[in-house]
Amino acid sequence: MDKKVVSTNRKAFHDYLIFDKFDAGVVLTGTEIKSVRKGMLNLKDSFAKIEDGEVLLYNMHISPYEHGNRYNHESDRVRKLLLHKNEIMKILGKIKKENFTIVPLELYLSHGFAKIQIGLAKGKKLYDKREAITKKTQERDIARKVR
Repeated sequence: MDKKVVSTNRKAFHDYLIFDKFDAGVVLTGTEIKSVRKGMLNLKDSFAKIEDGEVLLYNMHISPYEHGNRYNHESDRVRKLLLHKNEIMKILGKIKKENFTIVPLELYLSHGFAKIQIGLAKGKKLYDKREAITKKTQERDIARKVR
């Protein structure tokens, strides 16, 4: 599979427990895709909502393209995600039943198209974050000693 990861949302893995992952297409304009190919985007505080049967992505910042003219895009606009209807219904059912949120995990290019991997997530408590940090440091120490 021809897949080039452009941006990863590391904060999502730190702040949320990820339960299920979906791949979706992103509707972008001409100058937006040029900025994405250059890696000029930020997924840090972004999230997705389902409104009127469509999945919309909020707060994904794509910097304006430097060679764009008056047709340049707005950097923080709401973007539509492309998913199959049955996937949207599955996500909506889990959100209503188990109180999940939709968080973007990574944006990648596949065969020239921008795709985003979204995850159904629940927020971590403070003690969960501390536990994850101690586990990570222990694994790092073990790897150091093995080398």
